[in-house]
Amino acid sequence: MTDEAAAFVPGHITGFFSVHRAGTPAKTGSRGAGVTLADGVRVRVAPASERTVTLNGRETTVPAAEHVLDALDATASVTASTDLPVGAGFGVSGGIALGAALAANGAFETGRSENDLVRLAHEGEVAAGTGLGDVVAQARGGVPIRLDPGAPPHGQLDGVPATGRIEYVSLGELSTADVLAGSTARLSSAGVRALESLRERPTIEGFVRESRRFAEEADLLTPEVEQIVADVVEAGGEASMAMLGHTVFALGHGLSDAGYDAAMTRVHDAGASLTGE
Repeated sequence: MTDEAAAFVPGHITGFFSVHRAGTPAKTGSRGAGVTLADGVRVRVAPASERTVTLNGRETTVPAAEHVLDALDATASVTASTDLPVGAGFGVSGGIALGAALAANGAFETGRSENDLVRLAHEGEVAAGTGLGDVVAQARGGVPIRLDPGAPPHGQLDGVPATGRIEYVSLGELSTADVLAGSTARLSSAGVRALESLRERPTIEGFVRESRRFAEEADLLTPEVEQIVADVVEAGGEASMAMLGHTVFALGHGLSDAGYDAAMTRVHDAGASLTGE
């Protein structure tokens, strides 16, 4: 056992998805596509007398991270920090779970492989109802396309070979659990169609266009988000809604060109990893 270990997990915006339930959390997941972000979640794990999880200095509850620690039999303090908005479609809960898995494996020397750790974090997200595809995408990095649902060895991923600047404007939280608990037939149908179209021509511009069409067909756009997206498109840019959050993301300077005070980040070219901190 070492004193502590730390990991970085990129943020992740899902553009479109379809829900696929199976007999186990490892096989359950989503198909779809998203983009990982250079802004992400930093997680530090250290052995402790009692288990705690803090995010940006405040103690919190992250059921997916608790699942990971239970599976690794780790009593630890998990300290996470992020500059991303929480609960707004950036994969923060998945980032904490995956970061906790990587760092706890290092701190407690549990000897698990990367696929094992990704599976544990994914299972935790599915069980908690806080995500179906963020973890596997964050483990890969880039602009991942989720071809088959589930964690390793069940899921299969491809990707759009692209990088570049991403802007976003967040208007607040949206409960992923509430959306996933309801009927997902309409959005899943739209997600399957979007995936088929993107696979025919996998470009990052096409990804955002398909994401926008998905949001419209799945009836997920709020009036505020719809207006911002329309403004970006009118200004000649590409934008859509982050799934699932009251957030608009755009390529390049799309939001800035449309007159919005947007945060800026970039596509993260690699997946989650331990750090030397």
